[in-house]
Formats: sequence, C-alpha cells, structure tokens
Amino acid sequence: MNLDRVQGALEALLFVTPEPIPVGKLCRVLGVSEAVVREALRRLVEECRSERRGLEPVEAGGGWQLVTKAEYARAVEQLVQPRRQGLSQAALETLAIIAYRQPVTRAEIDAVRGVQSEAAVRTLLERGLIREVGRKEAPGRPILYGTTPLFLQQFGLRDLSELPPPERFRDPAAAPAASRNGTLAGD
Repeated sequence: MNLDRVQGALEALLFVTPEPIPVGKLCRVLGVSEAVVREALRRLVEECRSERRGLEPVEAGGGWQLVTKAEYARAVEQLVQPRRQGLSQAALETLAIIAYRQPVTRAEIDAVRGVQSEAAVRTLLERGLIREVGRKEAPGRPILYGTTPLFLQQFGLRDLSELPPPERFRDPAAAPAASRNGTLAGD
C-alpha cells in the first residue's frame, strides 16, 4: 500500500472511531510498519492545518483520533446541541487531586480537600475518568485511585507529564500578607 493510500485509510479509520487508536493497532489493521503509519500521520496532520479543513488528527489518551478544530466547535455544538453534563466543583477538585497525586486513597483526597469526597469519587468512577488501580499496603487496605485513558482523552493530554504544573493554579490572594508586600500583617 503506497503512502497516499495509507494516509487515506488512516483518515477513514480515525473518522469512524470515537476513541483514540494506538499506533500499534493502526499498524496491525493496515498491515504496514510503524514508520509508515507515523509518516502518514505526519502528512495528515500537516494537510489538516489548512484553514479549509474542519477536522484535525490529535494524539491523546494513548492513541490518535480525528477531532473538530477548536474554531468550529461552536458551530458543531449549535447543530448537535450536546447534552453536556459538566463536573461539579467537588468532582473537579477531586479529579485534580487524583491526577496530580495518583495513586491516592479516598482518605488522602479527603485530607487535601478538607471534606468528604465519596460522592465525587463515585461520579468520576461512573464517568470513567478514574479507576481503581490497586490497594494500599496499610490497615484496611484502602483502594487506590488513578486516572484513565478517557481522562487523558477528555483533557487532550498524551500522558500525565503534560499536566500543567500545580504552581500555575496558586491563588495570589491566598498568599500570606508577608509574601505579598514584604511585611508581616499588623506591622
């Protein structure tokens, strides 16, 4: 199969699959080497950079998928009117703690948040964003949680190393008075 045909087949496969497809699986399905698949993907990515294209291949969640370009998301939403159920603040906080500290127990999550996280953990499990990854070697052998490939896919990450540094989320207003203005409060 020549490179043009591999590229066309890749585009078709990425179009019909809702989840990211790993490169190894693409190689097996198409019967070509990884080098050929990677070159065809590179060419497809380059061609889709054109302003006249509405889709783009992206690497996320351990594989490749074809997604709508961000600038056309509004138009697509108006057509299909997805029933998006966002995550609650509690679920987002819990998800962030799990993403940055995994593997982590519910008690450890609760300690960071300062409140119980049972409902948030249950929601994240139901949505497939987190999973049980084992048990901690501690009294009671509590469940350890970690993120899933769906988490990576939903947040457009190839892997956890692409998470932004936690310092980026520090609230400057929460800093002690001394660090804000160089004096101790009450001086």
